[in-house]
Amino acid sequence: MDNPRIAVIISSTRATRFGEIPARWIYELALARGDMELELIDLRDYPMPFFDEPASNAWVPARNETALRWQRKVAQFDGYIFVTAEYNRGIPAVLKNALDYSYPEWNRKAAAFLGYGSVGGARAVEQLRLNCVELQMAPTRTGVHIQGADFFDALQNGRNLDAIPYITENATVMLDELYWWASVLSAGRAASSEFSAPRLRGADDTLVA
Repeated sequence: MDNPRIAVIISSTRATRFGEIPARWIYELALARGDMELELIDLRDYPMPFFDEPASNAWVPARNETALRWQRKVAQFDGYIFVTAEYNRGIPAVLKNALDYSYPEWNRKAAAFLGYGSVGGARAVEQLRLNCVELQMAPTRTGVHIQGADFFDALQNGRNLDAIPYITENATVMLDELYWWASVLSAGRAASSEFSAPRLRGADDTLVA
């Protein structure tokens, strides 16, 4: 069996974002395992407008060219690590928008989470778990949360994330879970003909294969 393909998604596009630092850190940690293929995905490279399609692409093909490019990229992976900030107890709007622009591409894939900020981004991550369940994804139990003084030390003083004891330990467990789910679900998708996402409808409301 081939190694599962995993996307590490930087889920904030702010000019002053912190997200690149933990995203590159978890990317390198996962890459060092040697049992996954990794790609770092930056939502800055997919500047989609706020969702303005006729419907979800579960039912109607998207029209926006950037959205179509995003859907093709999402479809390439067996699992995802979402690296997210917490804004007002929720996920960044740009991440929610990116989730909404795809549907079948997420189905029966694995999802893991690295949150940072107030209470380690825990409230944003829990919201994100619910979004992922609705998109028919399998969230890992364990997440990584950079919180409190550790977050501010890393943000303001450039503290190395490896120096935070609980971070690497949690990340190792999370990556173990992600590898298992991504591998099992990949095999399941390949073997099963019983499940299929809703068929797409074209602009004239005819079914598109």
